[in-house]
Amino acid sequence: MDYQNRAGSKFGGGGVASQSATNADRRERLRKLALEHIDLDKDPYIFKNHLGSFECRLCLTVHQNDGSYLAHTQGRKHQTNLARRAAQEKRDVRRDIDPQTGLPVGVVGAGFGALGLGGNGKGRRPAVKIGRPGYKITKVRDPVTRAEGLIFQLQLPEISRDAAAAGGGGGPKWQVVSAFSQRVEDPDRNFQYLLVAAEPYETCGFKIPSRELDRREGRTFEYWDPDAKEYWIQIMFMTEREERFNAAPGLVGGPR
Repeated sequence: MDYQNRAGSKFGGGGVASQSATNADRRERLRKLALEHIDLDKDPYIFKNHLGSFECRLCLTVHQNDGSYLAHTQGRKHQTNLARRAAQEKRDVRRDIDPQTGLPVGVVGAGFGALGLGGNGKGRRPAVKIGRPGYKITKVRDPVTRAEGLIFQLQLPEISRDAAAAGGGGGPKWQVVSAFSQRVEDPDRNFQYLLVAAEPYETCGFKIPSRELDRREGRTFEYWDPDAKEYWIQIMFMTEREERFNAAPGLVGGPR
């Protein structure tokens, strides 16, 4: 910050900074120091909305810049909500509730068995969970068909070697399940869930619209980067026209 080139001060004399300018400089300095130790891209609770503001998913607060959000994470409200969430997870463990699926331990919901979730099935190795991974979600649109889609980017720096080498180098696993296959939230037929499993992280569930996925080659795919420990998933939804043609019998070729 320039403390010298101020109106009313002699060259080299260093004018007296106002209280507001001093506070702004202090906040900027603290923000830079915090960003050296905190990676916001790996924070699962931060969300940047369409207005450019930052939202805290945990506390449901809105912040005008990242510095304000960083100050919020060190405040009492955010720390209290973190403690409440940790206590809730401990209570779920005491009640024998699997925190990954919301089902009682030993019960496997439809769609969860393929990911090895829910219950201590045969071949399941006990693992100590270390929390949720950092993630970033981006909306995409096909420039030709105008089909909508989502790209999920997850950072998994602490992924276990067995999970990273699963399926011959396939890395983590993902699957889309119905809203009626989970017990974490009340079922809503308008939504479905995209689950991502990677030990020792907790299984992530992303709530997406209940629309048919376009599973053609190059439309919906996954990519695991073993060097950067990043997992990418792209899903594309079918357009309304494509859904109508797929639902009509005899129109296998789809629209032209």
